[in-house]
Amino acid sequence: MKYENNFCGLPEEYRDYKKSKIVILPAPFDATSTWIKGADKGPAAIIEASANMETYDIEADCEVYKQGIFTDKPIKEKKSPQIMVAELRARVLKHIKNKKYVVTLGGEHSIGAATIQAHVESFKNVSVLQFDAHADLREEYHGSKFNHACVMARAREIAPVVQVGIRSADITERDLIQKRDNIFLAQNIYDNSNWFSKCLKKLTKNVYLTIDLDVFDPAILPSTGTPEPGGLGWYPVLDFLKLLMKKKNVVGFDVVELCPNSQNKASDFLAAKLIYKLLSYRFCLK
Repeated sequence: MKYENNFCGLPEEYRDYKKSKIVILPAPFDATSTWIKGADKGPAAIIEASANMETYDIEADCEVYKQGIFTDKPIKEKKSPQIMVAELRARVLKHIKNKKYVVTLGGEHSIGAATIQAHVESFKNVSVLQFDAHADLREEYHGSKFNHACVMARAREIAPVVQVGIRSADITERDLIQKRDNIFLAQNIYDNSNWFSKCLKKLTKNVYLTIDLDVFDPAILPSTGTPEPGGLGWYPVLDFLKLLMKKKNVVGFDVVELCPNSQNKASDFLAAKLIYKLLSYRFCLK
């Protein structure tokens, strides 16, 4: 299918801004990634894949697109992380002010500095839940505090942070990991649900969710800039996210770090399906 900027390929009646409850905001920024480039193509690949999904969700027994899903134009900044953060933050704040539920598509994880800040400013008592292979707690990296490797360091400055699926960190992040009990390492959670309730207890009533797709095992999602072995599976992640949506008020979320491979579209489709599942949980489950 030819690409157009329309999540789920919806007819006009379900993607009108004024009538839509949901906004999909593409943020194709990839200036600070340090290995495989291509995350700037992630939003377009997700949107293209989404047009090939069935829009009825069996599990939630609903068609969440009927809530209205408007797909915004991608942000423009491509080079400066500081300028990108300012542009994206302003765009997210505008949509929240208009009472839209904002889903941001990365791009690299540095976009989280903007989306997290906008939601923390807009809602009271917000905690941040990160699904990721990497700790992303460096104070700065390659001369920038807004590098993708620093996004959770920026988040910790303004909100409590809980991290899930971590299995890679720099030596400079070791003390932060060892001294905190709100990090759930992949090696301890990949094959069980014992951590679900403990994780939920560490979150506030309002939660902002940020998902780096490399949290998944590369066997099911190989198309990311820094794939790490030993990741989480599809159903365990969905089981937790469904519970999260039931127990907490998830005020918004982002999905980042898809690095599309033209020879393997499965990763693109998984990302699109994940977003649609989360929206189905958010708007359809009681």
